[in-house]
Amino acid sequence: MDPQSLMLPLLIVAVGAMLFFGTRKQRKQMQEQQQLQNSLQPGDQVMTTSGLFGTIAETHEDRIDIEIAPGVVTSWLRAAVREKVNPVVEDDTDADDEPTAAVAGEPASTAEVAPPLEQQDKATR
Repeated sequence: MDPQSLMLPLLIVAVGAMLFFGTRKQRKQMQEQQQLQNSLQPGDQVMTTSGLFGTIAETHEDRIDIEIAPGVVTSWLRAAVREKVNPVVEDDTDADDEPTAAVAGEPASTAEVAPPLEQQDKATR
């Protein structure tokens, strides 16, 4: 047999394998998304497919109520939830008050922020 006659069957097998593995990956992603949507409970922080963040206030069979602001509750289909998100924890400390961590063995930076150019020009006049 010449190599040209084997090319078509090998091409068909290669395309079939790519389709098989592609559909397996897609089926697994769909299954994970369904598990997520079925596991939603009140109090979960979620993001919808449109990028809206909120907290689940109430769940129903095919839809959920999401609180997007204090006292503002909207209804969504379960399928509109893209993912659960971790709540953002805000602490009372200011980011400027905390010293930056220095790399071991290196001295802390003594860099200073220069004043804006407008103020420098006025000061030198």
